[in-house]
Amino acid sequence: MGAWAGDVAMKVYSTVEAAKRAGISRITLHRWLAKGVIRPAIGIVMKGQTLWRWTDADVKRARLLKGSFKPGPKGPMKPKVGAK
Repeated sequence: MGAWAGDVAMKVYSTVEAAKRAGISRITLHRWLAKGVIRPAIGIVMKGQTLWRWTDADVKRARLLKGSFKPGPKGPMKPKVGAK
């Protein structure tokens, strides 16, 4: 898929494709989007939802972010409701 920037066509990727290229899961990339950690350059609003399109520069930023987070649970675990 391509997008136009002035007179030059640039390659853009879906969120799934961008995650693969960055070496992370699509779920991780969706989490980062939800938390506002990263935003791609192109967002297209369609039927009340945003369709994200990722450029090579966006994928590069995601790849750099990949090593900046520690895996696993974040903070103390909350007890389940109704647990004794």
